[in-house]
Amino acid sequence: SYTGYAFAVPANLARKILDDLKQFGSVQRGLLGVSYPAPSDEDHILKQQDIDPGSVQGVFITGIQPGSAAEIAGLKEGDIIQKIDDIKLYSSAEFSERIARRRPGDEIKLEFLRDGKLNNTIAVLKKEEESQSFDKASIEAIHEKLGARFENITDEMKDRYSLYGGVIVSEIKAGGFFDRLGIPPGTIIAFINGVAINNQRDIDETLMSAQNSLIQILGIAPDGSRIAFNFSLGA
Repeated sequence: SYTGYAFAVPANLARKILDDLKQFGSVQRGLLGVSYPAPSDEDHILKQQDIDPGSVQGVFITGIQPGSAAEIAGLKEGDIIQKIDDIKLYSSAEFSERIARRRPGDEIKLEFLRDGKLNNTIAVLKKEEESQSFDKASIEAIHEKLGARFENITDEMKDRYSLYGGVIVSEIKAGGFFDRLGIPPGTIIAFINGVAINNQRDIDETLMSAQNSLIQILGIAPDGSRIAFNFSLGA
């Protein structure tokens, strides 16, 4: 269960995670394959493109992964996704959460703005391994950028915090992203971009998928309090 941590997981997403675990034994992740800026960088990036930030409603796409569901659906860098399944998007965090509710093979209807014109397309979400593969060197580079090392949480920690899984930050390097964000050693990472983190493999795959995009971390501080951090690793 996620008792006490409902603030972090919308009810529909929590239900989907539980259903996945019961039916498949693991969380099923549908991947669209787009990159987008963190909120703190969005205005700057839009101005670089001569776009008035106040005129943008939706998520500005800064990159498309080769072979991804997004590329197959015809999305391009510079598109602004305004709706998913006819539901308006107001933030990149909402966008991440709506994608996280879906499974590989699910179809999503996307309304996007390109060159001032509205367009619609259907994307069929892929499994992560269908879109990309991650080598050890790339994963180590992400860890180095974060300035952090991770270990799986113990069964005792799972029981204490009513979690199915999670990863604990075992080491922080001075000057890394985690150090600058003030994330201390001993922090438990439970979710990244709405995806349940059950082990180190989950955190590696999710972080690699989220490169150049907003990364939202939800978890538990060493004192037991709930925490949330948003940042972008950048290019």
